[in-house]
Amino acid sequence: MMDEGKMDGVMTLEKEKVNENVEVWEDLVNIKSLVLSLLICSFMTLGGYFIAPNEPPAPLFFGLIGAVIGFIICSILIKPKRMFHEAESEE
Repeated sequence: MMDEGKMDGVMTLEKEKVNENVEVWEDLVNIKSLVLSLLICSFMTLGGYFIAPNEPPAPLFFGLIGAVIGFIICSILIKPKRMFHEAESEE
């Protein structure tokens, strides 16, 4: 059994982890990871838009390509923090 001092320390750490997260669309996300991914995707999308030639469909396509590249970069840099535990089902 854990003694009371260790139990309070564990509960404090769990509360601190919860405070680092914010609820977005009924899911908890880490604020630091959210802001980092928003900055990366915005920078890449706008960068693609601004380097595009000034012909009508080009800025759209370059912006979309920048958004996809930003998404790929974010998926490499920011690892998922959610853990799934498989439970055996009764048959």
